Amino acid sequence: MADIRLKHYHVRKGRGYWLVTPKMRAHGFENVRCGPDGAQAWAIAQEWEQRWQRARKGQEVSQRKVYPRNSVGYAFERFRHTNEWARKPSRTREDWDRGWQYIEPVFGDLNPSVVSFEMLDGWYSKWCKVKGVGEAGRAMKTWRALYNVMAAMKLCQPKQDPSLAIRKTSVRGRTETWTEGEVVRLVKGAWRAGYRGLACIIAVAWDTSFSPVDVRTLTPAQAMQTAKEWGFLIDRTKSGESAFGTLSVRTQRLVVGYVGSLGVTLLDEAPIFRSRGFAPGPKGGRPRAGVPYTKDALVDDFADLRRLVFGDSEKRRLMDMRRSGAVEANAGGASVEAISAKMGNSIDENKALQRTYMPVNLVAVRAADEHRRKGRKLLGQEHNEFKKLKLGGEKS
Repeated sequence: MADIRLKHYHVRKGRGYWLVTPKMRAHGFENVRCGPDGAQAWAIAQEWEQRWQRARKGQEVSQRKVYPRNSVGYAFERFRHTNEWARKPSRTREDWDRGWQYIEPVFGDLNPSVVSFEMLDGWYSKWCKVKGVGEAGRAMKTWRALYNVMAAMKLCQPKQDPSLAIRKTSVRGRTETWTEGEVVRLVKGAWRAGYRGLACIIAVAWDTSFSPVDVRTLTPAQAMQTAKEWGFLIDRTKSGESAFGTLSVRTQRLVVGYVGSLGVTLLDEAPIFRSRGFAPGPKGGRPRAGVPYTKDALVDDFADLRRLVFGDSEKRRLMDMRRSGAVEANAGGASVEAISAKMGNSIDENKALQRTYMPVNLVAVRAADEHRRKGRKLLGQEHNEFKKLKLGGEKS
């Protein structure tokens, strides 16, 4: 290993530490565990050394604020430098940061043991009015998760979080669904408009009941074939459950045609579906090749396509196709276990046994597909619109 010399950085039993002096402690700095001695630990130590140098020189701190010892902010900063934080998916860390922006201005400098029920009640009520129940609920969820972390750090009493006495106002869950005919219109509209990667994403999402993030990150390495069908075998991003998403013959042809049109050989771990890019028109412009879809790019392109096909009044989302598949399978009589195997989640109650004995149950997946087809037919025969019933007679 290279001989790295960093000021205030020390190695003890193979682990690196950034150790502060009394003068540094007076400025609010504390010792930092940097992890196993190596490049990552050096980077952490270097970051904290830069913070100290800026604080020592009286310069405005351009990175994170230095919080009082044993405060809520101090605990959050400690947590950010743990392996537990590093193991969290990037989207989960983004959710924590999004919730933290509401916690920090009020509680960042306080010791968690002095945060009372009344303080939390007023804080939550304020954000409900200012940002809505969705953002306020996210902030409360972050606080409750952070309280458990602070309790583990012995900064407050375990299982004594005063926020548990506050009943969160839940955001009403989505109930929107798509029909097969509407999905076909979206796929055809996307292909004709040049959104060919998006057309494949929509078709695959409909057939597999995968979430948008699981579809847009599919790679050639996940394409699998069985004796009867082919599709994609994944470990779901959110739950980690295994799932096998089968594709209809029509979607298979679409995906194969799209991959052939790319003109390149995809690596096994490269995302398959890409944005449409840009080709210069009569007015010129800079050509731009399509790139793997990000979350925001997929949301934006789907919104543009939805507007193109159904107009400005349509507000359903790509994520609603996952729910549509479950509704169809349920209407066709599929068991909870079959739907769980199809969706790759733990919708059934016996989560441990499902993971142990049915990691990917092809029989259950096929049963869910068959029930979806039955349910789709039954739902197509229903007219589920509610109309106002006039019980009173006409006024004279």
